[in-house]
Amino acid sequence: MATRLLLISDTHVPDRSRGVPDEVRAAADAADLIVHAGDWTRASVLDDLSRYGEMLGVYGNNDGPDLRARLPEIARREIEGVRCAVIHETGDAKRRHAWTDASFPDTDVLIFGHSHIPWDTVSPGGVRLLNPGSPTDRRRQPHRTMMTLVIDDRGVREVTLVPLD
Repeated sequence: MATRLLLISDTHVPDRSRGVPDEVRAAADAADLIVHAGDWTRASVLDDLSRYGEMLGVYGNNDGPDLRARLPEIARREIEGVRCAVIHETGDAKRRHAWTDASFPDTDVLIFGHSHIPWDTVSPGGVRLLNPGSPTDRRRQPHRTMMTLVIDDRGVREVTLVPLD
């Protein structure tokens, strides 16, 4: 059986957007698990997205005490035998792979945010690193983005970066 994940981060509601985009809501409704890698900025976003299904999330550097009380800094879950972890910040991109291998040796997939820059690489130690970008604030990117991920008992099957216009 396959598990469909929606990966989002850095929603920054209401600072960068009035609310969660409709495309994110539709993808959340279709997902088996919604993963948010921090910087929600309002607990109402967590409450809103939780209505669509099961959530796995962490707090980010822009999240206040209300979200920090409800969410961990690092979340871990095994999905179809794939060991997943979620964190907001991974540090400088130049050191990201080495830091990941040292900090997450028992992880197959690390989902992160913070930069608003989509990222899909594999560390030398074999950890798949995924950053979905931001569905509300593209910064210097050509599009706002989110990712979908399909995992089954053979591992990661599909990773799709979804541009939002």
